[in-house]
This record gives sequence, structure tokens and C-alpha cells, in this order.
Amino acid sequence: MHNDIVNPPLFSKDAAFDLLYPDHIKELSQMHWTPVNIAKEAGEFLAAPGARVLDIGSGVGKFCIVAGFLHPETTFCGIEQRRELFTFAEIAKEEVSLPNVSFIHGNLTELNFKDYDHFYFYNAFYENIEPGSRIDYSVRTSFQLYDYYSRFVFKMLDEKPAGTRLVTFHGTERQVPPSYQLVDNSYSSVLKMWLKK
Repeated sequence: MHNDIVNPPLFSKDAAFDLLYPDHIKELSQMHWTPVNIAKEAGEFLAAPGARVLDIGSGVGKFCIVAGFLHPETTFCGIEQRRELFTFAEIAKEEVSLPNVSFIHGNLTELNFKDYDHFYFYNAFYENIEPGSRIDYSVRTSFQLYDYYSRFVFKMLDEKPAGTRLVTFHGTERQVPPSYQLVDNSYSSVLKMWLKK
């Protein structure tokens, strides 16, 4: 049962949802956290009864929490390398009491991707090539890491079976294997839905 903080306004506007976080996290919302309306649309495409959806670079957990609230039959998991962001994601999840949402503190290269069916990717590597977009200085960034992580995710996605769904937000088509077919795009083409052929 969701507790009293969960009500329609919380999941209707970013300003309301972002009240789950402290001020310095709210200030990063517009550039770094998935907007509520994007999370709703992406979640709708990725959700399926019994499916496990992974958010690659989940930040403070906004996508997983919004999508998980709207799709309780689907498991949403996020992985985040920054401990502070992971901690805020855990706190927000507890506030809305979502048993189908979980977060992992770690590096995505350590995951077994066979455990996940579908994927959400809000270009988590971009700060490696655009210093002005850095969240903080707690992790190392570089062009080499951008290339390394991008190649890693590309290979992982390419190895997934037919029927795998992927949503990219502010990603580039070069990061998606040609084995994926673009089935929908919106919000000036920055939100893309893909299906593995």
C-alpha cells in the first residue's frame, strides 16, 4: 500500500516530484533527471507483466520511481555509480513505498545483463565529453570512458534476444546497434523507442 505522500500531483509535474529531494538535487533536475512526462511515456513502452527493466545510469531514481508506480506488474531497477545519488534514490523510493523498484550502487560493467529484459538509457555518459554538464567531481570523466561505456552498452544490447525493448532519451543513434529498429520517437525526436529485430 502506498503511503500518504503518493498522490496524483506527485506524479503529474516535475516541480511536485522533485520535492522528494534536497535543494541541491532539485537544482540539477532540468538537465540531469528524467522529466515525469518522459518517464511515463518510456515506462509505458518498456513495461510488461513480469519483465525486468534496467535504467542505465539511474541518478536519483526518477525514471524507475515514476514508471514503477504506474506499472506495479513490472520490476524497475537502476544502477548508479555515484553513492550520493544512489542514496537519494533509495530515500525517495522508501518515501513512496514501491516494492517493484530497486537500485544498485555500482558500475554497469559489473552487471549481468541477462538478468534484465528491457532498458532505459538517458545518455548517462555525456558528461564524459561535455565538462559543463558534469553533475559533480566524485567520479572520473574522460573521452576514453565515454567511448568505453558506449561500446560496452552497444555490445550488451546487440547480444540481447529479439523482442528486447530499448528507450533512449537524448542519445545518439550511433549508440544503438543496427539490430534495433526505431519504432517511435517524440519530444522533438529526443525520446526514441527501439525494438530488437
